[in-house]
Amino acid sequence: MKKYTELLITVPLFKDIKVSDLQPLLACLSPKLERYEKNDIVFMSGDSINSFGIVLSGQVQVILEDFYGNRSILAQVGKGNLFGEAFAFAENKSLPVSIIAAAESELLFIDSRRITSPCSNLCIYHRQLIQNMMNILALKNITLTQKIELVSKRTTREKLLAYLSYEAQKAGKSSFRIPFDRQGLADYLAVDRSAMSAVLSNLKKEGIINFHKNKFELLKQRKKSL
Repeated sequence: MKKYTELLITVPLFKDIKVSDLQPLLACLSPKLERYEKNDIVFMSGDSINSFGIVLSGQVQVILEDFYGNRSILAQVGKGNLFGEAFAFAENKSLPVSIIAAAESELLFIDSRRITSPCSNLCIYHRQLIQNMMNILALKNITLTQKIELVSKRTTREKLLAYLSYEAQKAGKSSFRIPFDRQGLADYLAVDRSAMSAVLSNLKKEGIINFHKNKFELLKQRKKSL
């Protein structure tokens, strides 16, 4: 586990925890390291889980699939981020989503009960861990609200422009990369891929955006009437 120390100290769960305290804390948490190939199922809808994961390498997708097999990507989780924490701490243990490896990935799993029932000493870094987890859950709730606002847009054009504007703001510049290929982006926005591709082409022709694969650039501010 020591080889991941440099990465783990950047993970929000371990914010403000000293490097010297990290190894004793990990010993207390007893995490498990697992490796997955692309498209491997990490958690299946309907599973009962107590553990959440941290992406050490690769990435995972949180997928919602309906009765007819229509897939929507709720989230894409990259290196250094958590997944499954809300479900691991919830009393309802039937997972409503599936989580799959979107690339070859190394994942670290921590039993949520190791956090809610800490060691008898209740060491200071364990108290910090609990505070960090509360902050993570709060921020994830805000992100979910933003996603709901995004997919509630009426048209594919509105969804695309809202999403790309959000990514530009997050990057702090007009040129940025998104974490999806075309199918992934369509699944994330809950739109038809062909229709989305047509809208992207139109936006490019209109001089509003430019793109190559997953790299985008916003060329001018869209009007309020759009």
